[in-house]
Amino acid sequence: MKKCFLTQRGPKALGPYSTANICGSLCFLSGMLGIDPATGKLPEGPEAQARQALANVGAVLDELGLTPASVLKTTVFLKDLNDFGKVNAIYADFFGADFPARSCVEVAKLPMDALVEVEAIATMEK
Repeated sequence: MKKCFLTQRGPKALGPYSTANICGSLCFLSGMLGIDPATGKLPEGPEAQARQALANVGAVLDELGLTPASVLKTTVFLKDLNDFGKVNAIYADFFGADFPARSCVEVAKLPMDALVEVEAIATMEK
């Protein structure tokens, strides 16, 4: 049975979608941009956006009683794959040594002209 979740601490959805959907023991988080939830704006540069996007993922995970260690798989969308190294270092700091599986792709455009977006699949099992 699917359960929709809307964040109270992360950025609000920019369209008609849930922040996350839970089905059984899996939690599917929608893509998170680096939007500052307090201002609704994107910080400047790929590093700042990557930090905020991952902070947003972390805030939603926390609301759900989860941690970054709960994440099984991520997809990272970059406007410019030349930013891969910078974003990769921030990503490594966020997840520590127990990395989830990951895909990373360059895309032509992201909402709000963002530079980074991160989506995740997590387990609800403790």
